[in-house]
Amino acid sequence: MVPAGGIAALAFVLFAACAATSAFAQAESPRTFAGEQVRVTRFASGLENPWAIAFLPDGRLLVTERAGRMRVVSRDGRVYAPIQGIPRVHASGQGGLLDVALDPDFAQSRLVFFSYAEPRADGAGTAVARGRLSSDMTRLDDVTVIFRQMPSGTGNNHFGSRLIFARDGTLFVTLGDRYSLRDKAQDLSTTLGKVVRINKDGSIPADNPFRNTEGARPEIWSYGHRNVQAGAIDPRDGKLWTVEHGARGGDEVNIPEAGMNYGWPVITYGRDYSGAKIGEGTAKAGMEQPVFYWDPSIAPSGATFYDAALFSRWKGSLFVGALAGMSLVRLTVDGDKVTGEERLSLDKRVRDVRQGPDGALWLAIDADDGEILRVVPAR
Repeated sequence: MVPAGGIAALAFVLFAACAATSAFAQAESPRTFAGEQVRVTRFASGLENPWAIAFLPDGRLLVTERAGRMRVVSRDGRVYAPIQGIPRVHASGQGGLLDVALDPDFAQSRLVFFSYAEPRADGAGTAVARGRLSSDMTRLDDVTVIFRQMPSGTGNNHFGSRLIFARDGTLFVTLGDRYSLRDKAQDLSTTLGKVVRINKDGSIPADNPFRNTEGARPEIWSYGHRNVQAGAIDPRDGKLWTVEHGARGGDEVNIPEAGMNYGWPVITYGRDYSGAKIGEGTAKAGMEQPVFYWDPSIAPSGATFYDAALFSRWKGSLFVGALAGMSLVRLTVDGDKVTGEERLSLDKRVRDVRQGPDGALWLAIDADDGEILRVVPAR
């Protein structure tokens, strides 16, 4: 597997053609979704609980599987053997190999960043590592951990985690509260229930909000989050948007700003799984309100802003995957406000959503026999 190299227009054309004619591709009847006639096609199958998708420059995919494998998927949907060099992961409950993102300078560096639940002597915690993808795409070399969430926890829930590169090249990492440690989301001496911002080598950006705050972790960007499994940069202005799980109700869309407190578990629009009240209500001075929330929960995971030409009506929309909701959700956006919601029911757990180089929406379906699906024009 020798990479074609470069983001060439010809590679995109070949990529779209191969995807459309994949031996794996199976299309449903046309459906109307958000003003467009679409089909949902199966691009690849046989993946065990795929968690994240990243597009290589030649149109091939990197896909993570929660059990601890990362694979290349060819432009015609063939799934290759696992890439070597991935560290051991804590693959239990919601833990495992999580997100994957390419270095913005991948063409020169060949660096791949990934997050995972790291097994530790005192439990497990979310970690971020990077490695250099070999030219034949069979292994990661020089794998180095650049961030570790602290402290560890003993449960198997709420690891986060998405990796989002900002326009300035810094890396946002979204993190969960580890469920049983939810009160630590308000504690600046920990990175539980936080969004953190680091440089590509794991060092701390000079303008991070708590860099010079005594007792606070300098990597923290924002706090008071529950379990953030979706994030995307708005192409209009470069702002970070995140989508996080609530409990029973209270899934939130936020635009995390430096140093701001998003309230969990003091304020929330959800209730505990027992039905008990959580915290003090839905609002409190000094704590930010979500720009949108769901009640009942959809269990959001994966998000992307759409800015391609393939679906002209969708430009500027935020698309979110739904696990419990088993759908693809479109949120219409006006500035910093969500003005509408539409859902494409799939009867499948949508773990990740990406805009592909072909302009289609690509979905990772979380199942023991998981799939990669594409949402394409019916024509």
